[in-house]
Amino acid sequence: MRETRTAEFKEKITNTFLKTVSAFSNYDGGEIFFGIDDKGNIIGLSDAKQACLDIENKINDSITPQPDYTLELQNNDRTIKLTVKSGLHKPYLYKSKAYKRNDTATIEVDTLELSRLILEGKNIRFEELPCEDQELTFDLLCRTLKERIQIEIFNQDTMKTLNLYNSNIGYNNAAGILADKNHFPGIDIVKFGENISVIHKRATFDHISILAVYEKTLEVFKDYYQYEEIQGANRKKVEKIPEAAFREAIANALIHRVWDMDSQIKVSMFDDRIEIISPGGLPPGITEDEYLSGKLSVLRNRNLANVFYRLGFVEIFGTGITRIKQLYEEGLKQPDFEVSENTIKIVLPIFEKNLNLTEDERILYKLLSRTMLKPISEIAPYAPFGKSKTTQLLKEMREKGVVKIEGKGRGTKYAIK
Repeated sequence: MRETRTAEFKEKITNTFLKTVSAFSNYDGGEIFFGIDDKGNIIGLSDAKQACLDIENKINDSITPQPDYTLELQNNDRTIKLTVKSGLHKPYLYKSKAYKRNDTATIEVDTLELSRLILEGKNIRFEELPCEDQELTFDLLCRTLKERIQIEIFNQDTMKTLNLYNSNIGYNNAAGILADKNHFPGIDIVKFGENISVIHKRATFDHISILAVYEKTLEVFKDYYQYEEIQGANRKKVEKIPEAAFREAIANALIHRVWDMDSQIKVSMFDDRIEIISPGGLPPGITEDEYLSGKLSVLRNRNLANVFYRLGFVEIFGTGITRIKQLYEEGLKQPDFEVSENTIKIVLPIFEKNLNLTEDERILYKLLSRTMLKPISEIAPYAPFGKSKTTQLLKEMREKGVVKIEGKGRGTKYAIK
């Protein structure tokens, strides 16, 4: 056993465990084991039954509001397991302060995090709060609704139907994010050259409608990852990265990000991939496995998601990750997803069709470069087989049309075709 984000060991009963009770109640729940040291060794308590009463009294006297927990004697009544559930009436305070888990440590939440807990406890989302600016225009939203779903009349009733306006508070933050001009962040795009020291293009789209941010970002994408090939009398559009996958990734970043943080969505474009980093980790109530498998979707910004759905920018809610994976099913390289406490990162590689490469050929493929020819001396040392087999595999990959070979003898070099 070892301590984790949702498990903590306490050799003795001191008031420090109450901070962790606050943290577990405020977030995803967890377990505290008493009578076990930091390394997971059972030390035992002299009187575990009395200790249960002490723990119960400390929680009831010190945590506000009352958390949901259970106590259980274990290891022949030598240790105690305290199970704390995530609560509905957040924030749960210990000495007027709220706490959270940071890996295996318990720390006090900052002002921004505390405000989020207060809203969550009231079942209110940031996008539903009144927008600071009530002098808003929606020309782009109006035009897009007419073009995509043939809505001819656009007025205050339309905004009410979209949950963007309320007679009591006026326009909410979701409306502000969709307004032609606003104070919200957007997307920062950088197109790199052969390395991160070479920047081909830098563009920032913010303080404008999220719809404009979405369309402008797609325009930059098309400039670098789409081109046309002339085949006889016809022109064929070629996508280096599936446009549908990029659309899903950008739409997901926009409608699932946290909007109370003044931070841009970062889009880094490289010759072999695109990286999209969105502010805000997973919303409460969903695990990383559930998110990546597409089994469960929790909408952080349901009003924005509803507008994107009505406009046809996203498919059925919660299918974005699954659709991206499906678009790469026949690809040699697969998209990558990274989830942290404060960000979600999606990596879309250049789409290259899987030409039935063997496992050994796949290993060599990852060692090769599309932009640089490499001699065998720079490839073989990193392959788990000898130089002769490496050379033979590279020749077979050339016959499959995957690798190109230039030069002769010692000057022979290899690269992805």
